[in-house]
Amino acid sequence: MTTRKGNDVFTGGTDGAPEGSMAQGWAGERKDVLRDEFGLEIPVEDIPLPSKGLVYPPSSPLHMKETVQIRAMTAREEDILTSRALIKNGTVISELIRSCLVDKRIDPDDMLLGDRNALMVALRITGYGSSYPTEMTCPACNEKGKFEFNLSELPLKFLEQEPVAQGSNVFEAKVDDNMTIRFKYMTGHEEKEMSKAAERKKKQGFQSDNLITTRYQYQVLAVNNITDKTKIQMFVQKMPTKISRNLRKVMDSGEPGIDMKQHVTCPSCSEESEVSMPLGASFFWPDAG
Repeated sequence: MTTRKGNDVFTGGTDGAPEGSMAQGWAGERKDVLRDEFGLEIPVEDIPLPSKGLVYPPSSPLHMKETVQIRAMTAREEDILTSRALIKNGTVISELIRSCLVDKRIDPDDMLLGDRNALMVALRITGYGSSYPTEMTCPACNEKGKFEFNLSELPLKFLEQEPVAQGSNVFEAKVDDNMTIRFKYMTGHEEKEMSKAAERKKKQGFQSDNLITTRYQYQVLAVNNITDKTKIQMFVQKMPTKISRNLRKVMDSGEPGIDMKQHVTCPSCSEESEVSMPLGASFFWPDAG
């Protein structure tokens, strides 16, 4: 799987858009006031999409797009991040991305989760820099401490598996000699639906511990030639472990996105470990951790 580290936004570059470009007109006259009256320029960056736009239909503004343009966060985006209404209904990240996208035709909820995560990390870098200090437990000594991640070193994982048709979010996995499963990668819409379903179960007193089968219900589109949703739901509940493992292997290895794992050194025991970067409150609020 190829990865990519070298992109201006992931290494802290903020050269901005050229004079007179579409990106530079993100706010019309308001942009001129910032520049002419206050001497401020809001940087605009080209951010690579891990999916390379291959999964989006021709009707989508993301179709075959390898990059999208975002502008750096401003006080307006801080308002979004502190909106209790957006936080409560689980749309705060979508609205943050939507606000910073230059192309307003793009709906962040239509994007693959991997593409959304790449934009989220890029926005954090342009807003607060690439250093991300956060508290977590060391896997070596089990002590809690402050760890620091360098967001600019998180590698992108680009889509390499071809979809069954150009511009479709449909992929095939040969999970057994006699079985082929078609699946999709999750978008913001599926993530939102899963969160709402989990919240409903929580209110009803049910424990949400069926993450694997729930994921399959959203991602599995067909088993051999069977596409009936009720039958697929029954199948994923009773899927043999071997087939389930093979399917997850294909899904996890092929899913485009940004690798959140990084090697860090524990301040307590000085051991270096590879850990998954936690997304706490300090991710978008560096002083909150």
